[in-house]
Amino acid sequence: MKWQTPQQLKQLLCRLVEYPSISGTEAEISIAKFIAEQLRAIDYFRGNNEFVQLHPTGDGRYFVTALVKKAEQVRDTVVLISHFDVVDVQDYGMWKDAAFSPEELTKRFYEQKQQLPSSVQADLEKGEWLFGRGVMDMKCGLALHMSLIEQACHGAFAGNLLLLTVPDEEANSVGMRAAAPVLVEMAEKYELTYRLVINSEPMFARYPGDKTNYIYTGSIGKALPGFYCYGKETHVGEPFAGLNANFMVAQIASELELNTDFCEVFDGEASPPPTSLLQTDLKEEYSVQIPHRAVALFNLFLQQKPLDDVTDSLIAAAKRAAKRIEKHYDSEASRFAKFETSVPKPILINVFTFAELRKKAVDMFGSKKVEQLEASVLSMEAAKDDREKTIALVDRLAMLCKDFAPMIVLFYAPPYYPAVSSGSDPFVQRLVAKLQKYAQEKHGILLVRQHYFPGISDLSYVGLQQSFASLQTLTENMPIWDCGYQLPLDALAKWDVPMLNIGPIGRDAHQWTERLNVRFAFKELKEWLEYIVGETFVK
Repeated sequence: MKWQTPQQLKQLLCRLVEYPSISGTEAEISIAKFIAEQLRAIDYFRGNNEFVQLHPTGDGRYFVTALVKKAEQVRDTVVLISHFDVVDVQDYGMWKDAAFSPEELTKRFYEQKQQLPSSVQADLEKGEWLFGRGVMDMKCGLALHMSLIEQACHGAFAGNLLLLTVPDEEANSVGMRAAAPVLVEMAEKYELTYRLVINSEPMFARYPGDKTNYIYTGSIGKALPGFYCYGKETHVGEPFAGLNANFMVAQIASELELNTDFCEVFDGEASPPPTSLLQTDLKEEYSVQIPHRAVALFNLFLQQKPLDDVTDSLIAAAKRAAKRIEKHYDSEASRFAKFETSVPKPILINVFTFAELRKKAVDMFGSKKVEQLEASVLSMEAAKDDREKTIALVDRLAMLCKDFAPMIVLFYAPPYYPAVSSGSDPFVQRLVAKLQKYAQEKHGILLVRQHYFPGISDLSYVGLQQSFASLQTLTENMPIWDCGYQLPLDALAKWDVPMLNIGPIGRDAHQWTERLNVRFAFKELKEWLEYIVGETFVK
């Protein structure tokens, strides 16, 4: 076998990392073909060629599946999921040319370690760490899954193994959303019963300096709420005749940024607070007209809170911001009026959800005109990404309804990751307890269970732990839902499988100092994965 020893696995990892498979690039397509070729070279797949497949995602990219059937009559199956895309490498600076060459980058870091942060220098001295984009997130997990598949091809394990590795996890999860219906079809075609889904995203520190080893029984959810602000245009020489949308959106940011009221705490696990991912006005050129349209997007983590409650909390925050804007405007207008002996006019800001704004547009102009407008915007913005399309739709509808300005409109943009957890599943609880005992007794390692993997992952698309009805507040306030973005809800409802995330020790995900503890990854972690797969098939 070629992917079993630590040295063999390190070589495989380096070959995977050498593909600069940044989300949306040609290398993301090339690496999928490389993975399929490597798997097809195994004798088992030479005789069962249909069991390795490149599946189109619909946008020119592919995801890969590789199925090892223990025997025709065996149904029990473990699914191994991973992603092969990575984030960009602009942050590597002078080391950018070596970002996808792990051994070269590690060597250069060691030679120039005085230029590195002290924590990185300390890890370099240990000689157990490999640097490079994707080494921990998450091509190590993919390499280990390929190792497990190779073992299964040689008769290991009492059940079937199915490898699934996808593109676009770092962006919109196009790969995993396309894969869910395919896995449902494969279960029917090959008579598979999915017993467990294993992801191998790296462990995340809960706080700076955290060295705890974690196993996760689920994955945190994520929404991308947006706030569109429509003020009133005016010349900069008459600022009180209008309302600056940049000021409006700044108050929204002040209300939401790091606001711990939005954190959820479940069984001692706290979700991180919201933080801004985009904030901009929508002026297309410089002029002395104030910007009267602006928008902000925020990352919002989710655990147990229903989406209706989330939406209510966001609307309440927008209303608090609106009151602050009104108060500040009225106060400053009154002070300025004393210089001019004028009478200031107070302002009143409306706060709507996107669904409410759209209803007003339909009531005023009819559904046909609104639908034509939406189709026109989507056609003109076809080359833009999902966030830009979403903002463009809200903007055009708001301009159609400008009589309601000044206004703040809450909407949701893609992607949406449902929160999922198998922490209460008795089967998963038993597996976790067994692995904790195994890790302690064999390796002297304390393994701590967490309900939610905190880094966002494709586990969110394993099953559907919410009712269709509970998603309505999301879907009706996401302008491009079902016209450019959707979740395969029917397939997710059918693909309801217990899950675990068991991954490597790494540091500094998405940073230029991203690194992997290779000794742990290819010794202890490899044995943990082999153990948990074996235990899954124990009756």
